[in-house]
Amino acid sequence: MSTNADRKIALITGSSRGLGRNMALHLARQGVDVVITYRSHRDEAEAAAAEVIAEGARAVVLQLDVADSTGFAGFADALKSALGQQWQRDRFDYLVNNAGIGIYAPFADTTEAQFDELFRIHLKAPFFLTQALLPLIADGGRILNVSSGLARFSMPGFAAYAAMKGGVEVLTRFMARELGDRRITVNTLAPGAIETDFAGGMVRDTPQVNGAIADQTALGRVGLPDDIGAAVAALLSDGGRWINGQRIEVAGGIYL
Repeated sequence: MSTNADRKIALITGSSRGLGRNMALHLARQGVDVVITYRSHRDEAEAAAAEVIAEGARAVVLQLDVADSTGFAGFADALKSALGQQWQRDRFDYLVNNAGIGIYAPFADTTEAQFDELFRIHLKAPFFLTQALLPLIADGGRILNVSSGLARFSMPGFAAYAAMKGGVEVLTRFMARELGDRRITVNTLAPGAIETDFAGGMVRDTPQVNGAIADQTALGRVGLPDDIGAAVAALLSDGGRWINGQRIEVAGGIYL
């Protein structure tokens, strides 16, 4: 039976719902404990934690608004306390910078407020939240930054969103280089079009959009949340230990 000392712990931002929740469940099935964060709906986070526990792993729930960097130091303190209380440890192993939003707006119509919101959530947060949590990440740990297929291919209406994800991909390489002396690997996971409520559920709920994307994908369909959760679990498994500074697109071969 594993002890607190040898259990792996993952912190996944935005894991109360969507892709983050699916990632948490896949990791739990591998015996990884999970710290689940949410912005405003604690009930959703508690439900996600219950699912993790049902898979045989441990879970704690913490509030975090990634759009507000002034709260990152306080969040780090809360996380340190939770690690001590739940696991009798002061370090965790895996950080997945997943939390995000989708804003659909043509380039000509994108407002400065929309641009700034996307910047705070998608680029500033992975930079400064990771910085705040570095003392709590175990040497030899893993960081996974979530990007998007839209950083490689273009679809009208996502210029600002994709620009932030492009920044994340560059940031990943620099993080990997600078954290190498602690044996911390840093990679980018770039999902393609997935059937979620992203951008108002456009891919999931609009048959024309879903079909058009499927037609451009080598495997003949759009992605499902399980495709992403399984990929995250694989990258964070022991078999992914020598993958570092890379962009891994999980998109079924879209726009090849």
